[in-house]
Amino acid sequence: MLDLTAGQLEFVAARHLATLTTLRADGSPHVVPVAFTWDAAAGRARVTTRGTSVKARNVERAAGDAGTTRAALCQVDGQRWLTVEGTITLSRDPADVAEAVEAYAVRYRRLEFQAERIVLHLAVDRVMGTVR
Repeated sequence: MLDLTAGQLEFVAARHLATLTTLRADGSPHVVPVAFTWDAAAGRARVTTRGTSVKARNVERAAGDAGTTRAALCQVDGQRWLTVEGTITLSRDPADVAEAVEAYAVRYRRLEFQAERIVLHLAVDRVMGTVR
């Protein structure tokens, strides 16, 4: 786990979208826009999505028996940007999903119930960007 600076914490708490990069089976990057929330206590970003989405399938396939794989999340605002990288895991646990949905409601808006919703957890171990 890597702690973010005060400026970085402020930046990831601001209402922006980001891109999430996961890897396809052939090793090429799959980059999609996502809304995410920051869990400061755990040093991780959370992305909710359908379990059938390409990003979720990429994480599940790449994680395999190890349970984790690498991913990157990048948020941009003008000339300010921040990329966080780390290990990403997929959780179908209802408590994890509920916690992520609640955090999403605080940052963005309330989500409608979706039975196939899962949460991706990106445990950050590398940060780069212009936001200090």
